[in-house]
Amino acid sequence: MENLNHQQTAVVIGGGFYGAAIAVYLAKQRGLKRVLLIEREPALLRRASYNNQARVHNGYHYPRSFTTAYRSRVNLPKFVKDWPQAIKQDFTKLYAIARRNSKVTAKQFERFCRDIGSAIEPAAPELKALFEPRLIEDVFLVQEYAFDTTKLADWAERELKEHGVQVLYETRVVEINRASDPSVRVVIEGKGGQQQLISCDYLFNCTYSGINHFTGDFTGVQTGLKHEITEMPLMRMPASLEGLGVTVMDGPFFSMMPFPARGLHTLSHVRYTPHLHWDDEKGVNPYEKLGTYDKASRVDRMVRDVGRYIPAVLNASHVDSLFEVKTVLTKSEGDDGRPILFEKHASLPGCYSILGGKIDNIYDVLEKLDLEVFSETEPDS
Repeated sequence: MENLNHQQTAVVIGGGFYGAAIAVYLAKQRGLKRVLLIEREPALLRRASYNNQARVHNGYHYPRSFTTAYRSRVNLPKFVKDWPQAIKQDFTKLYAIARRNSKVTAKQFERFCRDIGSAIEPAAPELKALFEPRLIEDVFLVQEYAFDTTKLADWAERELKEHGVQVLYETRVVEINRASDPSVRVVIEGKGGQQQLISCDYLFNCTYSGINHFTGDFTGVQTGLKHEITEMPLMRMPASLEGLGVTVMDGPFFSMMPFPARGLHTLSHVRYTPHLHWDDEKGVNPYEKLGTYDKASRVDRMVRDVGRYIPAVLNASHVDSLFEVKTVLTKSEGDDGRPILFEKHASLPGCYSILGGKIDNIYDVLEKLDLEVFSETEPDS
């Protein structure tokens, strides 16, 4: 932690995609000179930003939440334009509607897609032939992409350096307090346990599952949160499925998507991907809970169920599994919506807590930040 200015304009906690993008925004778009990003891992985008399905949504996934669906449809082309180097488009994406236990019919799904303006057309016969017709009502060809997290991390490192954002790795914030002046003070702890005090005008808490887990005057967000330990198996698909991404709606609900960072596919299943869930509470650190969890894979059960709908999946091989904590807003469980959490803390002026459910939600965050006024004072000599 050498050469660290103990008076910062803005401190961003969390070097995932959201934290990195916000730090870049503050320095590049808002012109703040003293921006510090704090990340507890040895590199950027190592946790939830990496350990997920790597899907850039185009709205199809959310027929029960029009707002989430429409925002995804609007945000996708922006994301592709802003991060073209990280986007994988060279695969065929299919959505299939299950005959039984689906909360949406094929006709309803088609109408929903047209309502939000997302491209959809009937899949070719040879693609429909991959599915078991007794279980699948219809199959559609859609436009949806995957992203390579390692390429996003490369972008973040370059942009942060170019715009003068200092990054502390293997460092965490342990305590957040208000000061007598209108500033926020944070206690940071390095890998060896050494602690330092930093004062800042603005604090951005982008720690995802750890968003409530600080001591001091920080009392947590007002919105209820739920955590899940999830498993995302990485699969090597047989040749017939190699160039495909598939989602089956909307009860069975499973997906297989290209995972560009490893050249494999993820497999997710509504029943078997979540291993364990609990409501957020003080004293129960989600990352510590993940660290002690017995990570026994459920991939066999996933493959067995998915294979009923797409028999060729039975020839896929399991290479690895990504385990992570997924955090969602409790109020969104009923409709599968994925709104952002953007909370300004009245008791800690200048302190914001931000949590997003999908990578393209970054635009919803930046739109809110555009409305905020940020000023920069000269540091004491």
